[in-house]
Amino acid sequence: MSDYAVQRERMVRDLIAARGVQDERVLAALRKVPRHLFVKDHMRGRAYGDHALPIGASQTISQPYIVARMSELLELRPSHSVLEIGTGSGYQTAILALLAKRVYSLERVPELAHQAIQRMRELSLDNVKIQVFDGTVGWSEVAPFDRILVTAGAPKVPEPLLGQLAPGGALLIPEGPRHLQHLVLYRKSAKGELRRREGEEVAFVPLLGRHGWKEAKEG
Repeated sequence: MSDYAVQRERMVRDLIAARGVQDERVLAALRKVPRHLFVKDHMRGRAYGDHALPIGASQTISQPYIVARMSELLELRPSHSVLEIGTGSGYQTAILALLAKRVYSLERVPELAHQAIQRMRELSLDNVKIQVFDGTVGWSEVAPFDRILVTAGAPKVPEPLLGQLAPGGALLIPEGPRHLQHLVLYRKSAKGELRRREGEEVAFVPLLGRHGWKEAKEG
């Protein structure tokens, strides 16, 4: 077993399962995806610690526990079509790809999107499609989605995303002030009624876009 595989197993056991994540499919996906390939070369020694790491363009790769927790909350099934808002490094995207039938991911930073696309190819994850676009608008051409995951903090859930959520679907988003949010799970009934449940406190980079935060002006 490689050193990275040993670190990955330790991460899943000590940092994720020990903190209460129990979904066996999620744990198996975390054991399989090589997180060190999603961080900058000089940070690979820190890839399996439970912390976020910078990936450039003022973005981060989320800490492994949060990736696992959000994946578990979505209750993903192999038949699901998933929309991810905020591809970033592509690490969460890769986890989703192992848990769902199809993953559509939107990233506003071209450089990050292109790097993530290359990583999907290297890992032979051919059920993922990534585009450069304003994620707050969603991806209406391929909607509706069984699950929607937003990986950046929003002042409130973007209305277009709720509209693209299939009946019986679920949407998970960090919602709240710019520097501190709560994970909020929206469920849409078969009749289209929405239920909202607020969960734990988190801190994500801001969701920028037409239906999110405006970019901070410099100077």
